[in-house]
Amino acid sequence: MEENVSQKDKEKVEEEMIEQAFQQLLNDYLATKHRKRIEIITKAFNFANQAHKGIKRRSGEPYIMHPLAVAQIVCTEIGLGSTSICAALLHDVVEDTDYTVEDIENIFGPKIAQIVDGLTKISGGIFGDRASAQAENFKKLLLTMSDDIRVILIKIADRLHNMRTLGSMLPNKQFKIAGETLYIYAPLANRLGLYKIKTELENLSFRYEHPEEYQEIENKLAATATERDKVFKEFTAPIRAQMDKMGLKYRILARVKSIYSIWNKMQTKHVPFEEIYDLLAVRIIFEPRNADEELNDCFDIYVSISKIYKPHPDRLRDWVSHPKANGYQALHVTLMGNNGQWIEVQIRSERMNDVAEQGFAAHWKYKEGGGSEDEGELDKWLRTIKEILDDPQPDAIDFLDTIKLNLFASEIFVFTPKGEIKTMPQNSTALDFAFSLHTDIGSHCIGAKVNHKLVPLSHKLQSGDQVEVLTSKSQRVQPEWEVFATTARARAKIAAILRKEQRTNQKEGETLLNEFFKKEELRLDDMLVDKLVKAHNMKNRDELLIAIGNGKIVLGDLDKNALKEKQGTNWKKFLTFSFGSNKDSKEPVEEKIPQEKEKINTKQILKLTEENIDTIVAAYGAREDRAYFTRLVPHSEIEEQAYNLSVSTYVEQEDTREKIDIVALNAEIAEIVKREQALRDEIDKIIAEIEN
Repeated sequence: MEENVSQKDKEKVEEEMIEQAFQQLLNDYLATKHRKRIEIITKAFNFANQAHKGIKRRSGEPYIMHPLAVAQIVCTEIGLGSTSICAALLHDVVEDTDYTVEDIENIFGPKIAQIVDGLTKISGGIFGDRASAQAENFKKLLLTMSDDIRVILIKIADRLHNMRTLGSMLPNKQFKIAGETLYIYAPLANRLGLYKIKTELENLSFRYEHPEEYQEIENKLAATATERDKVFKEFTAPIRAQMDKMGLKYRILARVKSIYSIWNKMQTKHVPFEEIYDLLAVRIIFEPRNADEELNDCFDIYVSISKIYKPHPDRLRDWVSHPKANGYQALHVTLMGNNGQWIEVQIRSERMNDVAEQGFAAHWKYKEGGGSEDEGELDKWLRTIKEILDDPQPDAIDFLDTIKLNLFASEIFVFTPKGEIKTMPQNSTALDFAFSLHTDIGSHCIGAKVNHKLVPLSHKLQSGDQVEVLTSKSQRVQPEWEVFATTARARAKIAAILRKEQRTNQKEGETLLNEFFKKEELRLDDMLVDKLVKAHNMKNRDELLIAIGNGKIVLGDLDKNALKEKQGTNWKKFLTFSFGSNKDSKEPVEEKIPQEKEKINTKQILKLTEENIDTIVAAYGAREDRAYFTRLVPHSEIEEQAYNLSVSTYVEQEDTREKIDIVALNAEIAEIVKREQALRDEIDKIIAEIEN
């Protein structure tokens, strides 16, 4: 009886907790500028609550608390509206219950169903046993992104809540989830302008991947907090006085570098915590006099504070005039404080701050009256993603790496010869720039002029460079281009063109091979093709066909002889060929028969031991002076193994301790191999003349 009462009390407490969380969500939603669609949100909550009834999370709380938390993040931290909140509440219904996407569509309409469907496809992780399949799912998710950005935003919110509650998972799961969060979700959040979420995802991932380092840096930050507060107050006091004179509404905040960023800098710069000097940054957030004066106000503030503290001449970052590709706008300036320390100051309007915290993707095409002027950059990026997705790559994991290339890259601004400005990822080359203009320009690019000076395709561009691309109709995409192309677009296009060329060459090679077999009156079968593969040292049939197709291999008499087996497989038997009597010619062969008792397997690595050296000497008739035996071994795998081994090691085994000039010895070996090859060619020629 007591157990029943206790169970009922527990259920009542859980229901109150769920109701309270839902009420909080509604209150936060009502405080936003979105249209007030309470009915559909309530309907989605009731539906999800019923679908997940009785199911618990690993932490022991009711499962519905997870969709509620994701909806809360979507509403307050990303700033999305009712459609996204409903999709967040319903995002696990299709995956975890018997309801289907069709059911969601019938009850809530096609838009919500489409988002829920996109979220269901990417359920689970992207690494592990089914890594490739999950990477394929991730491709599908990115494909829906160009149609509806809300899918990826809700997925990021879902991942953020999972990271916040990761403590209840098993350690191996924690490590896996933290790894993939740092690999793809944090860069995605960054690319979509969700700086606050990106920072939290990085810190949480770092906490589970490197718990000791995380704790150490956290303790050091706590220990230096008082000193930082003092520096902040002293540094900002004269700035506040100047801002008051200007008559602007403003607030000044201290921004402390994130734990993950500190650790990352310690690793890349190889410095201890005590030598990280940019732990503190100052953020000035103001309300402009009017929308048109926003940019001018930014520079007015910069001029005013530059009169108080001396600015660093090379550290002005103007993202007000040229926003980042993810919409970020701010004016960054580094000033010398009175304590002799450089401090970064970030100047933003309230609108710029909203975009920086929530990402302008959240406002993209869903707010009344359309999106912001920065939509162009996001649209461009989404188009690039779509282009890469439209060209299928053989390996889905490679695809993820390609996408990741452009997620976290800092940006540079370069100019065309006509003065148009182009945004490119940092470390972009002249080749990347050519492909960013057009695929045809990239594929026929032979070089570039940067600031009127000729440079190769691999030249790295700097911010402010003026770039003119030089093209030639005869130029074709080269395989080595993949090495110095850095942008996702350029790499994807180069790989696609090379694959297309390979397919064309393979087809041409197949045609030429068929014609050759027809001409020589041979039946085309796998056994004969394999003979050609081995004869030309190719890995497989496809590689042979490509080489024939592009002209690297020209089929001729030697191939005909190899296929018709006119040429003996073991040329060594002709070494003893005599132009005298038959008796003379047979004697050496008979003498060699006893020596063939112990054969050496040339496919295995042969270790230099006393016994093995004797075997080599006996099998190949080398002189007894073993220090020179490598020179007399035939040109085969054994020879490669023999003279690739350290001569000095061999000498030590002999206990002679004599010094050998290895360079001279290798040169001598190479000369012997050359003479041996000439001898083989001569023998082949003689045999061919005799047979004809």
